[in-house]
Amino acid sequence: MTKAQAIEHYGSMKSLAKALGVSYEAVRQWVSVPPLRQYELERITDGALKVDDSEKAVA
Repeated sequence: MTKAQAIEHYGSMKSLAKALGVSYEAVRQWVSVPPLRQYELERITDGALKVDDSEKAVA
């Protein structure tokens, strides 16, 4: 998933940060969603957001 997809799903960067239990600043600094956060987001969204296949090789 891209950072934009995750933000769009939650409606704002603030809401995304809250869902993950991290600060707005932490999310703001991401160039892309870190691999472990992608897995967390896939789990907490019941698969609405999916881990990027190219990231699975990195994780």
